[in-house]
Amino acid sequence: MILPRDLPAGEVVSFARRAEELGFDELWVVEDLGFRGGIAQASAVLASTRRITVGVGILPAGARNVAFTAMEIATLGELFPGRVIVGVGHGMPQWMRSLGVWPKSPLTLLSEYTAALTALLRGEPTPEAGRYVDVAGLRLDLVPSTPPPIVWGVRGPRSLAAAGRVAQGVVLAEPSAPAYISASIETSAFDTRRTDAAAPLVVAYDIAAVAATDAAARELVRPALGIVGEPDWYPHIAPLPFADDAAALRERTGSPDAFAAALPDEWIDALALAGTADRVRAGIAERHAAGATSVVLTPIGADRSAALEDLAGALG
Repeated sequence: MILPRDLPAGEVVSFARRAEELGFDELWVVEDLGFRGGIAQASAVLASTRRITVGVGILPAGARNVAFTAMEIATLGELFPGRVIVGVGHGMPQWMRSLGVWPKSPLTLLSEYTAALTALLRGEPTPEAGRYVDVAGLRLDLVPSTPPPIVWGVRGPRSLAAAGRVAQGVVLAEPSAPAYISASIETSAFDTRRTDAAAPLVVAYDIAAVAATDAAARELVRPALGIVGEPDWYPHIAPLPFADDAAALRERTGSPDAFAAALPDEWIDALALAGTADRVRAGIAERHAAGATSVVLTPIGADRSAALEDLAGALG
């Protein structure tokens, strides 16, 4: 389950506790510019729950010094062993450019950042100074006995391929249709011979809604799918049979809202986990069959707590 980024502050803890009570295995917090910080949210959720794993998806590398990020993550790992997963990534280009922290080579930065972060969390010697990251000779005095996995939240093929060499998995933003999951896994080509590797994590986000009919659920998620037509989201639809038609539809309609309004039902079925309980369960199973180790639901609806309850009921 995703912790909605705009959930009122007074509902954050109760939402997290209820997600745990309902049996969800993971709760993911987001760090979108202008909303809430990922580490602060994760700390609050971890401290107010007992069992549930908390994922941070994602921390933008360009915005955070790697040494201090390692200290924050190590603290979470010490206090809540085995319950933390941390995603790092490039961040949305327009946000990072607006802050003056978009590097000339985002992939070089993220690779150096991850190598340094991983070494710091394990108490291992840090890499030599790179183009962007220099923590040579630094060691943390306190490291967790079980360092949290570091996964990459990336989209493009070059970044996915690099994730397979450097990270412990990937976070795939919504929409994560089965074909997109399979293609991302193939591109990342995780090296199972790596000495640090447990099975790589493949975390797939999707917007989700359950209703009495498929048609009613489609209308709930339709407005949230407008963004899928934007250029940054093309990798998500490129493996799908209607990719070219979707690009043409976005050009004709002229805006995300108009694009969403014009989406055919069958495209919505591919781009979201929306429908009756049976349809939603089947969609989750298809994503696991495609290789997702976690399917993370973003609840859609005016009342997200009610949506949480509905999704839990659908999943049994």
